[in-house]
Amino acid sequence: MSTIQLPAGSPGARILGIGEYRPRRRVTNDELSQTMDTNDEWIRTRVGIRERRWADDDETVVEMSVAAGGKALAASGLSPEDVDLVVVASCSLPTQIPGAGPEVAHRLGIPRPGGYDVNAGCAGFCYALSAASDAIRAGSARHALVIGVEKLTDVVDMTDRSTAVIFADGAGAMVLGASDEPGVGPVVWGSDGDQRDAIAIPAPGQPDAGNLTMAGQAVYRWATTKLTETLQQAMDRAGVTAADIDVFAPHQANLRIIELMAKRLGLAESTVIARDVAQAGNTSSASVPLALSALLESGEAKSGDLALLLGYGAGLTFAGQVVRLP
Repeated sequence: MSTIQLPAGSPGARILGIGEYRPRRRVTNDELSQTMDTNDEWIRTRVGIRERRWADDDETVVEMSVAAGGKALAASGLSPEDVDLVVVASCSLPTQIPGAGPEVAHRLGIPRPGGYDVNAGCAGFCYALSAASDAIRAGSARHALVIGVEKLTDVVDMTDRSTAVIFADGAGAMVLGASDEPGVGPVVWGSDGDQRDAIAIPAPGQPDAGNLTMAGQAVYRWATTKLTETLQQAMDRAGVTAADIDVFAPHQANLRIIELMAKRLGLAESTVIARDVAQAGNTSSASVPLALSALLESGEAKSGDLALLLGYGAGLTFAGQVVRLP
């Protein structure tokens, strides 16, 4: 009997480059107060958001993905021909099929890569990052482009202050490559499907069909009571402690959640904490790479830093891992 042969994998994968795209339009809290019953103090107190970006008609999921992916590819120093896997994480694609991955790859000049989409809500990017890292370690890919992208303004009721003040648009991307020294730690992921309705876009024929709905208090309680353990497990599996973490970049959902998580983890005072939610809002799958990109651009985070990531959201899904920044 013949034996199936497997390709030689890599000991690890590492991040080679990061890119982002933020829509042109800035929407402040004061602007929102002109069209709905809210104000700057109410929004800042509850979620910590000062402004967010809303995409125009020409800033589609694919266009934003191409822009962010192109920047990540340029930062990596690779050519499009070097990439053999493209994974796009999103929960706001305008079509069920085709997915965005193959089109984004084509637009970037990447020749015939593996290409697919991931929908794990706001945890999508961390899911996709881990899947791409595992593909590289298994030998299924050598270089991968991972993109988190959302155009949530397409699925938010702009008269509903419980969601319209929170959700926003944008794209963040990373290029991963094979590495003798691991730069993406083991993922700790899971789901609590008994709370699947806490964040949803109801199907046609149901109340609020087509509009994103969220049980905000239920999600807040879940995130603040259940996910600190996930973060600790991610550090344990990577063989690091809270004292080793240079950057904490969780999903940018709510500033109060971010700061409470950081406190409960016992992170060092010197740890840089991502607070991109203040100027970007909640961009779901795009929030973690957008936050990291902002920290690297500002100089708050540096090449070689260890970053603790966490995505969580609809499903309810969650995923955390430790990575080394490029």
